[in-house]
Amino acid sequence: MNNNNSPNDWLFEITPKNKFFSLNLKEVWQYRDLLFLFVKRDVITVYKQTVLGPLWYLIQPLFTSVTFTIIFNNVAGIDTGKVPPFLFNLAGITVWNYFTTCLTGTSDTFKANAAIFGKVYFPRIITPLSVVISNLVKFGIQFLIFVGFYIFYYFQGADLSLNGLVLLFPILIIIMGILGLGLGMLISAMVTKYRDFSHLIGFGIQLLMYLSAVMYPMELIKDKLPSYGWLVEYNPLAYIIETARFMLLNVGGISVLGLVYTLVVTITVFFIGLLVFNKTEKSFIDTV
Repeated sequence: MNNNNSPNDWLFEITPKNKFFSLNLKEVWQYRDLLFLFVKRDVITVYKQTVLGPLWYLIQPLFTSVTFTIIFNNVAGIDTGKVPPFLFNLAGITVWNYFTTCLTGTSDTFKANAAIFGKVYFPRIITPLSVVISNLVKFGIQFLIFVGFYIFYYFQGADLSLNGLVLLFPILIIIMGILGLGLGMLISAMVTKYRDFSHLIGFGIQLLMYLSAVMYPMELIKDKLPSYGWLVEYNPLAYIIETARFMLLNVGGISVLGLVYTLVVTITVFFIGLLVFNKTEKSFIDTV
């Protein structure tokens, strides 16, 4: 028996196939059944042993909207124009929640799935991709709640109207999901070596929310705090949320230059995240 085996002596050698910028779309399609199972797992099992179950999808945005309305509109006096403050906040929170769930769900990919990754091969990008897709179900439920309140306020006599660009709203959500996926893959790779990142995510998301025009119009921060307005202007999430409100509520404005900037940042972050993710998957099992 020869104990000095060279790589050529093995019949099969399983190694990561990913190149730096490879999406492996063909291989992802071949494993589409596994992708579907991961999506099903994320949707069903998260709240399987909870008392309220999927109702948590509804409770969180509603309570957050009520809180924002009381604090920022009633107490701080932020004006939302013709749109009822609660509906204004609910629109921003609904879109924002999709980003946060994508980011937090994908930022722990390697650590949370180390046991699976160490035993069987499949395209690793399937795991964070399943999170982004499954969160569309949660977003859909929360968006239906927004639609319900929109109809309620409309029949109550509120001056509401949809913008013609609302047909492009799904594209806006896709951009939000890709940005969350890119940042999540980047953070997930960093968490394998620097565990501190996992503790900073929650704090960072809360801070980022206040810089993303979730509970106020972008123009307000420019008028009230011009010295800090650049923090919002350079935040691509702020343009997505502001544009979403413009499409859904016909309030505020739309910046074509801001959207182009957002698209460039999203694509850049996604490919950087993919590069780091593909590089990390080859050696993460030694550090996680």
